[in-house]
Amino acid sequence: MIETPEPLLRGPALTPVSLVRAMVLAYRQRGMDPAAALAAAQIDPGRLADPDGRITAAQMERVSEAAMRELDDEALGCFARPLPWGSYGMLARASLSAPSLGLALKRWCRHHGLMAPDATLTLTRHDHEARLTLALHRPPGPMDELCVVSVLRNIHGLASWYADSRIPLRQVQLPYPAPPHVAAYGALFEAPALFGEPAGALVLDAQYLDLPVRRTEAAMNQLLQRALPLTVRSFRRDRLLVQRVRQVLADHPQETHNADGVAARLNLSVRSLHRQLQAEGASLQALKDEVRLQRASELLLRTSRPIKQVAEAAGFRNEKSFARAFRAWTGRSPSEWRRPGQTPPA
Repeated sequence: MIETPEPLLRGPALTPVSLVRAMVLAYRQRGMDPAAALAAAQIDPGRLADPDGRITAAQMERVSEAAMRELDDEALGCFARPLPWGSYGMLARASLSAPSLGLALKRWCRHHGLMAPDATLTLTRHDHEARLTLALHRPPGPMDELCVVSVLRNIHGLASWYADSRIPLRQVQLPYPAPPHVAAYGALFEAPALFGEPAGALVLDAQYLDLPVRRTEAAMNQLLQRALPLTVRSFRRDRLLVQRVRQVLADHPQETHNADGVAARLNLSVRSLHRQLQAEGASLQALKDEVRLQRASELLLRTSRPIKQVAEAAGFRNEKSFARAFRAWTGRSPSEWRRPGQTPPA
């Protein structure tokens, strides 16, 4: 079945086609044809010559994924050494266990340098300001804009995802002259842009580095199924459903046994609920398990309520299903979870 053009062309066209021109150059340098990738994203090759041409975020996502797979290079030819498919997922996973965002970003920068030695990423902090700097160890060239924009947007999106919070930027610095499409940078970074700087950099409030890494291994697995939106679309805290879903599950356990109940509370269709959660690296079932386990654990340890009442308060229809789920989560029954020989506080 041939896809109609509407899904890819829907929404504002804000991404400069200059980034796609660089991808095409990567194809040419390897003696490969970019026609299939451009067609998959419904990008007319003739539009690439427009110095101020734009495409939608969905088109950018589609052409980027196609190019990464065909070239087997997630860096799209930006570095001397190709980064095979899965490289950035490995980087993201390697930093997941960090207790704070600052430490996660330092790990990411260090590991990126091992894979792409012709670029150095560093994180510095001075008083109330933090700076993520990208230095390229090569003469300026036609791949610089794609390289700097994609790497900085990647790490910014991932940082926001790790902390489960939108992280606004104070400034973005670019190591090349202002391009004809300079106005597009307002959409790319949502921050003032300075061109002609010695290196690329993101400047942000240092307090964000102290945020805890809130994501789990399960959330990471979900994210890696479709991670490109973090790079090609701005991560906006006001669009996130994860926290809203958690709150709805906690506040209305009896009305959110299934997706229909959750979606109704959020004024969404069930399909939109699942799709948006997946894009944020989460699933409804995982969030339900997380909220129910937290609620049940607190009630078992801090109250003397009967198991049946705990099951009901945690959102289960009966005690039997609750006991089965609780054992799967913890390896113990609800009664074993309570301290042996000690009556919990009322």
